Formats: sequence, structure tokens, C-alpha cells
Amino acid sequence: MIRRPSPNSDERRLAIDMIVLHYTGMRSASAAIERLCDPRSKVSAHYVIDEEGRVVALIEESRRAWHAGVASWHGETDINSCSIGIELANPGHEFGYRAFAEPQMRALERLALDVMKRHDISAARVLGHSDVAPERKIDPGELFDWQRLAVRGIGLWPDRSETTTDQRPLDEGDHDAVAFVQAQLQQGGYGIEVDGHYGSQTRAVVTAFQRHFRPSRIDGRCDTETLICLEAWLRRFLDA
Repeated sequence: MIRRPSPNSDERRLAIDMIVLHYTGMRSASAAIERLCDPRSKVSAHYVIDEEGRVVALIEESRRAWHAGVASWHGETDINSCSIGIELANPGHEFGYRAFAEPQMRALERLALDVMKRHDISAARVLGHSDVAPERKIDPGELFDWQRLAVRGIGLWPDRSETTTDQRPLDEGDHDAVAFVQAQLQQGGYGIEVDGHYGSQTRAVVTAFQRHFRPSRIDGRCDTETLICLEAWLRRFLDA
């Protein structure tokens, strides 16, 4: 592990119980590290993993890094205080988004398992930036292999075979049905208002859910497959 201390941190006010994964969204890992260490940027993360699998430690885990921004999960809005932020070097959607390299994924698995063990973090509390900030962020994105991590006990992955409900696509004009889906997403942790209205917030949260758990089609619509995934995911979450 390479150490490159960043000045961009402060005191935590919460116990660590979450990992938040990001992509850097910059042209190179070195450029991302420079920005995360620049006091003018006011952003940081605990770790950066480059595409060759090198891990760079920027912030001590005992300190609060500035990686999540305006975010929430299960009603907690100071995600920086309760989480470890891990950045994966990847150009992101702006600069040529691509699949995450095998050495990078192996290094992430080792690091995430170590962090989870140190802080007794449950699989259900390993999330993407887009999960905790669905109206602002889309990383680590649809090419990130969440299913692979879940096999190692890092994060959750819905098993659709566990659901037997005959789901039909959600009628966005059915306020009771919309409110039910909103309540499911909220119960799982997403920051969403239960108001029965399929507006921009609900569409953003459904899109974030699809990006994580149904990446084959990301359109913000609650089709049958999305609803089955949501039911299966919530079942896994409640059992975690």
C-alpha cells in the first residue's frame, strides 16, 4: 500500500458502518490523486485503487474523508462520518467509461474485506455513490461488477429465483402502487419521499437502483424485471 496523505479531512461524529464506492471520473489515477490531495478541491477519499491494482491510502480511517457530499442512507445525511470512501480509477462517463480492470477488482476485494472486518460492516452497507446520492451521482456505474463482489460477501445481490410474485409493470398513475414501491425503496435505505407521485426524485432513485442491481437496462421505469429485483433485493436486505 502506498501512502499519500491528503489534508482534506476532519473529525468523525459517527461510528464507521459503511463503505461507499466511487469512480474517479478523471483521465488518470495520478490526476485524481492530485485533486484528492489538493486543499482547494475540498474533496478526498480514504483510498484510491488504480487500474493496475495499486492501493493508495490518502486519509486515515479514523478521520472523516470528504467523498460523499450531499447524500443519505436510512435517513442519515452525514454519510462521510459513517463511511469509508474508496475511489476506483476510471475515466467515468465523461472521459470514456470502461469496465473495471481485473487487478483493480482483486485489490478492491482484498481491501473491502479488510475494512469490513476491521469495522464490522455488514454486506448490506457496501454501496455505490449513486445509491447514497441518486439525484446527483451515477458512479461507480453500470459496468461495475456488483454481483462479483456479492459472491465474496461484499454487498448484496438479489436472487430473482427467490421471488414468486407475478409482477406487472408499475402504472405510474396508480398512486397507491407508486407509494408502495417508494416505501420499499425507502425501507431498503434510499432517500426517497413516499408521496405516491412518480416524479423526478422517484425516477432518479429507480434509475440508481437499476444501475446497481439491474444494469442491463437503465431507464428509471419500474418494469416487471425491476420490480422483481426490488422484491428480491429487499428480501436479502431484511435477512442481512
